[in-house]
Order: sequence, then C-alpha cells, then structure tokens
Amino acid sequence: MAEIGIFVGTVYGNALLVAEEAEPLLAAAGHQVKIFEDPTLEDWQRYAQKAVLVITSTTGQGDLPDSIATLFAGIKDKLGYQPELRYGIIALGDSSYDEFCGGGKKFADLLQDQSAIRVGEILLVDATENPEPEEVTSPWVEQWAKLIG
Repeated sequence: MAEIGIFVGTVYGNALLVAEEAEPLLAAAGHQVKIFEDPTLEDWQRYAQKAVLVITSTTGQGDLPDSIATLFAGIKDKLGYQPELRYGIIALGDSSYDEFCGGGKKFADLLQDQSAIRVGEILLVDATENPEPEEVTSPWVEQWAKLIG
C-alpha cells in the first residue's frame, strides 16, 4: 500500500473537513496517511517517490488559499521535474465564479508540467450543487484509494 500525504489549501475549513473525512477512508484501504494543513516544501519533498492528494479550495479570483500558495510557489520555483510522484486532486469551488475550481486546476497543471503521474481524474466539487462536499468526495476517495494501490 502507499504512503500518502494529504496537502490542504483552505480558507473557511471545507478543504480541511474533506481531508479529515478522506484520511480514515484511505487508512481503511491500508494506506499510511498524514494531513498537512500548512504544508511546506520540505513536507512535500518527503513524498517525492510516494503519493500526494491535494485538496484545495479556490479564492474568489481563482487563486490558491494562502495556506497552500507558498507550497505551490516552492514546487514551481524549486522542484521542476517530479516523474516519480503520483498524485490526485480534489478541487473545491463555486461555479458562480468565473475561475471555478481555479486553485485545484492550477495545481493540476503544475504537476502535469512537472511530469508527475496523475492517478484518477481530478474531482471538481461545486459548492452550489454540493454544500456538503464529503457526499461526493468520500466515494471519489474510496475509488482513488484502490487506484493508488
């Protein structure tokens, strides 16, 4: 089974709630899991040959929350190439904004550019349709847990 770091970008706590719901699901599937609420580049690099799950909300302008923006910048500026990293992304957003799920999409684009291996499809969660995000994220996490092996 995999060692998985869950990297959280949150403003109002929804992404952290999703991470806290995902952790026992992944553990029940046999994975070792750790949540990083204020993730650093050093935290990220510990998972370079393992697996990460990025769970992030999006600010009104389509940007990443402050809690994960520094990590994103560090990955972009200092890492460059991550071909052994396997990842999944859960992006939380609100479709009434122009940049729906922009934070998660930016993270996905960055990791793809760095040759990381995406496992499964990116999950885009719309707050207007799913006020309780774990109703859609938990089934996705259970499936992702099987895919990440």
